[in-house]
Amino acid sequence: MIAVQIFKPNDLRIIDIEKPNIDDKNNVLVKMTAAGLCGSDAGIYHGTNAAATYPRIIGHEMVGIVSETGKGVTRLKTGDRVIVNQVTSCGHCYPCLHGRGNVCDNLKVRGVHIDGGYREFIAVPESDCYILPGSLKDTDAVMIEPTTIGIQGCSRARLEKDDTLLIFGAGALGTSILKVARLFCDNIIITDVINEKLSEAKAMGAKHTINGKKENLVEKIKEYTNGRGVTVSIDAACIPASLMSLLQTTGNAGRVITMGFSTSPIEINQFLITSKELDIRGSRLQNKMFQKAIDLIKEGKLDLNGSCSHTFNIKDAQKGFDFNDTKDPSIRKIVFTFDEK
Repeated sequence: MIAVQIFKPNDLRIIDIEKPNIDDKNNVLVKMTAAGLCGSDAGIYHGTNAAATYPRIIGHEMVGIVSETGKGVTRLKTGDRVIVNQVTSCGHCYPCLHGRGNVCDNLKVRGVHIDGGYREFIAVPESDCYILPGSLKDTDAVMIEPTTIGIQGCSRARLEKDDTLLIFGAGALGTSILKVARLFCDNIIITDVINEKLSEAKAMGAKHTINGKKENLVEKIKEYTNGRGVTVSIDAACIPASLMSLLQTTGNAGRVITMGFSTSPIEINQFLITSKELDIRGSRLQNKMFQKAIDLIKEGKLDLNGSCSHTFNIKDAQKGFDFNDTKDPSIRKIVFTFDEK
């Protein structure tokens, strides 16, 4: 079967590997139907993802159909449409024992530390498979995984009804956070540099939008918050200047959530943190949030239909990554499909 492997940074290869077999642990065989292209996948391709190891079959937004089940499987049957959890944890380290397996001391993420879903079949434990809502196409269903990241970020932010939230970045991650955040609070501000993305964010429920290229972010935040700053800010762009911007725009006693993975040094102002007594919190991956996301979809509180903007056959993965690098403003979500070609 074919797979997409990043052999080393900027070296993408279509390789032929053996079809996996199920065993007592990985007791479900999933035939992949769709896999999303995430910013972290692009980071692995370009060598900017500090967590990745090479060579690696990437892909962590994984949707498919149950092809075979093995010993101990009780919940799934052949033909079920599923999404696969990307997080694997040991269950016995300090974070796991404190309910935070997403930062397990022995964490292995599919598509990052171990091989992921850019391949025709993957064998995984039944416990890592979640049945998809019938209302979602496979290409849109890949967005359940980014939605879980949004749920995790909002959970770490401890969002409440009276919060004013600033989301920095209106890309796939930022809009995923927005869709979740609007279930918790009404006053949401989002900033980006592309007007089309800001218009979409406004339609999704953002109260205010700010074009950071044309407007002064700090001044606009003061205008929209009567001078005090937002109570919560989340970095969904993860660029060198974003954290400092959030420290400047978040008011006293606020919470700042970081989600970036760059190891490049950045400049921040310690006075802003101490004088405002800000809580700076990281948010990584997701902590058993798949079922929460699926339940919100079933309840009609989240709509992921139409999330996919572009599709490429998995055999054309290089074309997909090249197109992603163009930063074309029409890109919302690129998805690789596994249909015969």
